[in-house]
Amino acid sequence: MNWASFHIVEVMSSPKIHIKSVGYLGAVQSFNEDTDVLMLTTNLLKKDLSSTPADVAVTLNGVSSIMTADLARDLGPELVGMLNHSRPHIRKRAVAAMYRVFQKYPDALHHGIGRLQEKLEDSDPGVVCATVNVLCELARRNPQDYLPLAPQLFHLLTTSSNNWMLIKIVKLFGSLSPHEPRLVKKLQPPITDLISTTSAISLLYECVHTCIIGNMLQGPTGYSLARTCVSKLAAFIEDSDQNLKYIALLAMVKIVPTHPHLVAEYQDTILSSVDDEDISIRMRALDLLSALVNRDNLQSIVQQVLSHLVKPESSAIPSAVQSLSQHSTAYRLVLSQRIMTMCSQNTYDNVVDFEWYLSVLVDLAYVSNVDIGTQIRDQLVDVVGRVRAARSYAVKLMVKVLSDDTFLLHAGEPGSCSEVLWAAAWICGEYCGELSAPDELIPYLLQPEIASLRPDITAVCIQSATKLFGYWASEAAKQWTEGFLDDLKKAVDIMIEQMEQFASSTQIEVQERAANVLQLLIFIKRDVAMYKPKQEDGFSDPNTAAFDPVSEPSFPKSLYLIEPLLSSHELNPVASIAQASVPVPDGLDLDAWIVPSMQDRVTEEGDDGDMSERKIKKNKKGKEKESASRMKVKSGKKKQKEGRYQEELAPQEEETAEEKAERERLKAERLERMRDDPYYIMDDRSQKPPADDVDSIPVVRLDDPLPLPKEEPRLPGLRSSASMRSTPPSFVVEKEGEMPMGAVITPQPSTPVPSSRRQTPNLLDVATMPPPSLPSFQSYEVPDDELRTSTPEPIRVTRAKKKGTSTAKKKRTVKPETKAGDEGTVIH
Repeated sequence: MNWASFHIVEVMSSPKIHIKSVGYLGAVQSFNEDTDVLMLTTNLLKKDLSSTPADVAVTLNGVSSIMTADLARDLGPELVGMLNHSRPHIRKRAVAAMYRVFQKYPDALHHGIGRLQEKLEDSDPGVVCATVNVLCELARRNPQDYLPLAPQLFHLLTTSSNNWMLIKIVKLFGSLSPHEPRLVKKLQPPITDLISTTSAISLLYECVHTCIIGNMLQGPTGYSLARTCVSKLAAFIEDSDQNLKYIALLAMVKIVPTHPHLVAEYQDTILSSVDDEDISIRMRALDLLSALVNRDNLQSIVQQVLSHLVKPESSAIPSAVQSLSQHSTAYRLVLSQRIMTMCSQNTYDNVVDFEWYLSVLVDLAYVSNVDIGTQIRDQLVDVVGRVRAARSYAVKLMVKVLSDDTFLLHAGEPGSCSEVLWAAAWICGEYCGELSAPDELIPYLLQPEIASLRPDITAVCIQSATKLFGYWASEAAKQWTEGFLDDLKKAVDIMIEQMEQFASSTQIEVQERAANVLQLLIFIKRDVAMYKPKQEDGFSDPNTAAFDPVSEPSFPKSLYLIEPLLSSHELNPVASIAQASVPVPDGLDLDAWIVPSMQDRVTEEGDDGDMSERKIKKNKKGKEKESASRMKVKSGKKKQKEGRYQEELAPQEEETAEEKAERERLKAERLERMRDDPYYIMDDRSQKPPADDVDSIPVVRLDDPLPLPKEEPRLPGLRSSASMRSTPPSFVVEKEGEMPMGAVITPQPSTPVPSSRRQTPNLLDVATMPPPSLPSFQSYEVPDDELRTSTPEPIRVTRAKKKGTSTAKKKRTVKPETKAGDEGTVIH
């Protein structure tokens, strides 16, 4: 409506009130800060503000909507004068207009805030209410500037019965209390009285919210107020109004950090909100439960949340909200993540029974139907690594996971959580000592369907199967009887057959692991095939033969081939600061070259490059000169090659002893340089001794048994099942983790205090404070021989004659004036 702007101004200037009202209505609807004709309305607005009360009322209504920075500057004095108008409705409109003036022109606050403060004691309640509204909006930006108004506002809080104005006053005190701690003690009695007596829900919630954000629930005096607030909020949760439930859950989340025991009394009420049909109320209830969880209520809360992931078995048609909660991937993902967050916070500080938590993780993998398998895998591995007492139950649980084909059948589907198979295979392989029959688990780890999984899962299954076979073979060697030989041959043949399939995989990680294990198994197969049962005679003592290093063992020696390779060290959790605590060894320079010869080579290449750049001359002009230079280069290279061929074909003279020694020395130096060069593969094998040097031939007995691993004494037979224990284990969580040997723990740097919280120095401190030191830059020193005491001598340009006949342009050379004794010197 830019075309009608000027006509609107004409209508606004009409002396008739009904036409003027239409003009101001059109200005409110069409004018903005970029309207050009607004500059023409300044005098018109001033005239209308000094007119009849009807014109003043219409003008104040319109000017609040079309206010600009220029109008606020020009009309500020007139609007301040309107605050003392004899009619209350004019004063009320003027107060509302002053807010727009302060918003557009902040400098008017210095002159108008005093007159606005006077309106808090106005005789008309409408003017007072309008003033409180304006002050509440202004205090949002700088609350500390409005602390002097606290006495008047407190008087209104204790005397007024207008709920709307009380809401604004309570909000205003909520902004002022953090900046003046003395207000907290002063406000607790009246706000407690309002919470206990008011029937207005909006006023009640604002009082509770002000108590929370104004730090009024702290200390012994705030405990009773906190209990009152929590009881009121619990009543809101049980109300049928969904809005009250939502704001009550939001407010309770803020009370939990200071008074969790008070909120825990209404745990059942909060849990009922998780079953609400409104998805937003469910999310707020989950937030509250996550903040409320502790060691006593963790299991009940988790079981309640976990039940929402299970699909109902009823055949009734669900509602739209229920269908959304059951099939929404985002909601199911939030539920699954909240369960693991509640259990794992502060390194499993709230978990009492880790066997229960391991079962929850497995159940979560079955019922979540979202892509959360990676988090479940990490949690399983972390729990088993940190809690030793839970390893036996974890192995038993993972055997059930591996023997169930649910994850294998749905591995390619979204939300299948097939990563749990990674954790199951790793746990069974790492803690295979907890298995009663490890050989029975190997077929599940090497079944053909494993190859269809992700490469990292397949590789872990191969590695774990190898660990299980090595452990089973070593246990068989300790209990060896001749009846184990057929079982051993059969197990090795099955392992080789399955490993041959994985060795042809297209994934490099799977192929490499399978190929390495396959070679070990082939070695074991040959050793078992060559094994012959030991013929016992009546003269040998079996007890002494076991400790005789020369005698043959009663079992195939290759049974101890695999276990020492994979179980020589126990895998424990690592501390979070372990890497940063490793000290740098003495004499280690991290900036030095690892291979010194490479540094010399780079330096030589750099020098050669500099020399080649220095030797490059300016290109000659003309194609004939370029071709001539190319022919010279080619002819020179040809002569060099011919010279080399002649040197190689020439008969070599017989070298002397000194030349031979020098050649050997140069060869040794060259070999030493090549030994440090990573791009050369050196043959470090020693030369064969002469045939006649019989004493230098080492005598090694190759048929000695392999060294047995040192283990604690244990009863014969495999470990019994974990379910045979009579008393529940006591769980100890290794929260700190392992630190490397010789680690130096450096103290964490203290958090710097923000500039806003630092104490301001007084005048005496500032006076005695030393001046700040300037940064020490290196001073620039000028050599004495470069100091100029006079104007430099002028340089004369002369033309130098070029020898020979040539059509090229003459070059110019710069020649200074010659001094005595310096004749003939030219600067090039």
